[in-house]
Amino acid sequence: MTTRAQQIVDATMELTLRPQQGDRAKVIAAAIREIANEHQYYQFCEEEGVEDMVVDARLLYELADELEAL
Repeated sequence: MTTRAQQIVDATMELTLRPQQGDRAKVIAAAIREIANEHQYYQFCEEEGVEDMVVDARLLYELADELEAL
């Protein structure tokens, strides 16, 4: 198991040990937040003059593959 895939699983563990109503949505939200926290980087947008948070789509597909392989 890769470290980054394990981080996603760990971030959702407390919601999946004893599922309650509405926890499926919370699990998905927790996974998305963990991915954003761990894999975002900042890219300067010259048009707006600000930095935007960005996540590479290729990285997301690779991470999905790793999670499916667990």
